[in-house]
Amino acid sequence: MIHVKKEGIILQKSNLEFENEGVLNPGVIRVGNLVHIFYRAVRKGNNSTIGHCILDGPLTLKQRFDTPVIIPEEIYESRGVEDPRIVKIEDSYYLTYTCYDGVNALSALANSKDLISFQKYGVIVPKIFYEDYKHIIENNLTLNKKYITFQEHFNAVNTRENNLLLWDKNAMFFPRRINNKLAFLHRIRPGIQIVQVEDLKELTPGFWEDYLMHLDKHIILDPLFAHENGYVGGGCPPIETSKGWLIIYHGTEYVGNGHIYCACAALFELDDPCKEIARLPYPLFFPEYVWEKTGEVNNVVFPTGTALFDDTLYIYYGAADEHIACASVSLSELIEELISKKVTV
Repeated sequence: MIHVKKEGIILQKSNLEFENEGVLNPGVIRVGNLVHIFYRAVRKGNNSTIGHCILDGPLTLKQRFDTPVIIPEEIYESRGVEDPRIVKIEDSYYLTYTCYDGVNALSALANSKDLISFQKYGVIVPKIFYEDYKHIIENNLTLNKKYITFQEHFNAVNTRENNLLLWDKNAMFFPRRINNKLAFLHRIRPGIQIVQVEDLKELTPGFWEDYLMHLDKHIILDPLFAHENGYVGGGCPPIETSKGWLIIYHGTEYVGNGHIYCACAALFELDDPCKEIARLPYPLFFPEYVWEKTGEVNNVVFPTGTALFDDTLYIYYGAADEHIACASVSLSELIEELISKKVTV
């Protein structure tokens, strides 16, 4: 098994009003020797904004800003902006996050040139009533039935009248165009799907209706092993290596009275990221320490960002939905381990 070192907690909640309940699930990007962390900051009452801090190197806190960088402004994000991920594509930073209005959770995008000011693009996933989604996919015989039953509003009635939409979270972009297309991952439970378009303006209601009709063609990961038998979801933005795209994602194992969240790893072809090369048959890491096992949500390690220093990959994650922690691993050893397993689907 691959050796993973737990570096410990690197950021905790403060007395500032916008982050006095917890800090978690950070988007991470390295610029020179600095590591910018954009994190979900939760204030009491469970309202989230996105905070910003900077590390000098992978682990040393250099600067922490006392106001959030992104706040709820639109109706669709009125109860919170959550769980950012960030990459740089050409000369722009693409920061994706979950917007929550108290009922629905959808993935949205903000862009920046300088990591200081961000311009919101809006929702980038389908805005579709759950009953309409169910009608579109229920005759797709190749889909796992959890694609109907695992949705947030599965047991709800009158989803149209009550404005209950399909939840679609954990969006994150690949850090470059692939075959001249922008590509991003997103999560409709229980799997992870991919979108590839030349321009985000293509993401029209008609595009999404066709996409959902053929949802099985867009799934890159579905649950396979025991540690992901509940569902899987996006973690860190894809990392380009000579052997393929490394994707560190989260898996959940149902254990009777809840789920255990762990970090997982898989490898995909560079020119066709729909094609899985290999997947670790065991968790990359899982809750071990008190601060991972006990918190706002127990038994959670939730990876959302990475920074590479030489051959050491630092993986930043939310711990028990309360702290931000870091684990490290040799990138070359992880890739070698994945290839040696050759767990293909």
